[in-house]
Amino acid sequence: MSNLRTLHFYATPEHECSYLEGLEAKTLFVDPQEVINFDAYSQLSDLGFRRSGKHIYRPYCSNCQACISVRVNAREFSPSKSQKRIINKNKDLQVTTAPPQFTDEYYSLYERYINARHSDGDMYPPTPEQFSAFLIEGEQKGCFYEFRDPSGKLVALAVTDYLVQGLSAIYTFFDPQEASRSLGSYAILWQLKEVQRLELEYLYLGYWIQECQKMSYKIAYTPLEMLLNGQWVVVD
Repeated sequence: MSNLRTLHFYATPEHECSYLEGLEAKTLFVDPQEVINFDAYSQLSDLGFRRSGKHIYRPYCSNCQACISVRVNAREFSPSKSQKRIINKNKDLQVTTAPPQFTDEYYSLYERYINARHSDGDMYPPTPEQFSAFLIEGEQKGCFYEFRDPSGKLVALAVTDYLVQGLSAIYTFFDPQEASRSLGSYAILWQLKEVQRLELEYLYLGYWIQECQKMSYKIAYTPLEMLLNGQWVVVD
């Protein structure tokens, strides 16, 4: 079983940045052959690493620090007026926990979401193989949170990992025809409440890039902490 002192890391060659046009990026990966235990994975999250399937990584760019890891202190979080409206709007939804798995229902929702919201991204076009590699593969402790309306229809699914200190929001996708519900925001608000229920501390939201409009939603949750120069700092 590995710990941080025994892990092996590999840096990729420079490649086209997925977020900022015209820039080159590098990525640092933990050796995918390593067996990473719960404690080590939690510590890696505190060091700015994220998980995509069986790969645990973080940006490793020489001349750019645009990707900033962010997390929300759930113990101190209090929803704003607009966030309270989103919570109230979705109070009819039922949330249940399921193990990470492939089902036709999950994939159909994922496919519609990617086609409607991310047809310009590197996850388009979606495939069942991509869904599995991105959201199911991996040995870390995680779950799928299902959000269903009163008729039982699946309207959103949040892929979430458990950490010693909280939860890591890996990815959320939802029914594009339910835009009025603000389901992406609601999934974050619900997970913050779940962190509180579990008596933990943080919800990790991945990377925030100031110049990337698609990531601007992450700064709406306060108190927000950013990993700056190796230290988590509370920011306004």
